[in-house]
Amino acid sequence: MPNTASLSDTTRSASNRRTLCLAMGLVVLVTLIVWPSLMGRIQYAKTRAELAAIRDAASGSELSAVGKLFTTLARVVGPTVVNVTAKRRVHRIADEIASLHDDSPQNITQESVGSGVIVSKDGVIVTNYHVVSQVDVIDVQLADGRHLIAELIGADAATDLAVIKIIATDLPTAVWGDSDSLEPGEMVWAIGNPYGLDRTITYGIISAIGRRGVLENPFQEFLQTDASINPGNSGGPLVDVHGRIMGITTAIVGRDFRGIGFAIPSNTARKVSEDIQSSGHVERGYIGMSLRALPPAISNLHGVGVIAVEPHSPAALAGIKAGDIVVGYAGEQIVEPSSFVLLLTRSPVGSEVVMEIVRGEDRLKVRVRIGRRPQEK
Repeated sequence: MPNTASLSDTTRSASNRRTLCLAMGLVVLVTLIVWPSLMGRIQYAKTRAELAAIRDAASGSELSAVGKLFTTLARVVGPTVVNVTAKRRVHRIADEIASLHDDSPQNITQESVGSGVIVSKDGVIVTNYHVVSQVDVIDVQLADGRHLIAELIGADAATDLAVIKIIATDLPTAVWGDSDSLEPGEMVWAIGNPYGLDRTITYGIISAIGRRGVLENPFQEFLQTDASINPGNSGGPLVDVHGRIMGITTAIVGRDFRGIGFAIPSNTARKVSEDIQSSGHVERGYIGMSLRALPPAISNLHGVGVIAVEPHSPAALAGIKAGDIVVGYAGEQIVEPSSFVLLLTRSPVGSEVVMEIVRGEDRLKVRVRIGRRPQEK
C-alpha cells in the first residue's frame, strides 16, 4: 500500500508539472499574440502625447513671435522697396524685307523691370546698374502707389550698382547693416518685385559669404543665399532679422544658378553708393603691378608673384620689384591674385598700407601709398 501511495503522489506531481508547463506556455503564447498590440497602443499613446505637446508649443508665445517676425519685417521693410521700370526708346530702320516678317512700328519703347531700396528720406535709391543702364526714362513706383520719375545720380558697372533719386520728402528708409558680421546659416529675407509682383518677400539663409568667381570680375564678391531671387528682384534688399540691409540682390547674367541666389554685400553697396553721391564715381586703389599666381613648384609659400612694375607708380616708389612675392597686405595673408586685387581696390586713395614681400631669401615689409587708378583720374 505505501508503494501504491507513493506512485500516486508521483503521478499527481508529474501531472501538476505538465499543467504548470501548459499554463506557462499558454501565458507565453498569449503574451506573444497580445504584446505587439499592447506596444502599438503604448506607442500610439506616446505619439498622441507628442503631437499634443507640439500643438501646445505651436500655440505658445515663442513660435507666435517667430511668425510675427515675418509679418513685422514685411511691414517695416516693405514700404522702403520700390519698383523700378527703366524705359528705352528704340528707333528701327525702315526696311522693306524686315517689314514682311515684323509689322512693329519704327519707334518702340523697351522696358526692363527691377527693384530698388530707399536709403534716404529725400529720395535716394540704390539699385542695380544693369536695371537702369542706357535708358531714357526711369519710372519709380512707391509702396503707396505713386509713380515718380527718377534721375540717375551715378553708377558703378564694376559692382553692378547705381544710385537714382526721386523728388520726394519724408520717405520711409531702410537701414544699412554690417555684412562683415554675417555668418553662414543666418536667416535673411529678400524683398523685391520678381516678374512685376510688387514687394514679394522670400525667406532663406546665408549659404556662403565672400563668394568669388561667380562673374569674371575682380571687383565683385557675393553673399550666397537660398532665398528665392528671380528676374525683377534685382536691386532689392536682402535683410536680416532686424530688417537691416545686408545685401543688394542681383541677377546673374550668362550663367545658370538654379536655386541659388546672390547679393552684393551691404558694406560694398553702402561704400559705392556713398562714393557716387559724394563724387559721382567710385575711386579704387592702384599701385601699378602685374600679378600672377605662384606656380605649384613653390609649395612653401602662399602669395602672388609680381611680374612687372609700372615705372613711377606707387609700387615702384615703394621699392617693389619684378620677381617679388607679395605674401601680406594690410595685415591680411595673400593667397591668390583675386583676393589681393579685392583688398587693394577697396583701400582708400591716399592711404598708406604695409605690404609684406619675399625677395629671394629675405622677407621685407614696405609702406605703399595707395594711388588712384589711371582710368579714374
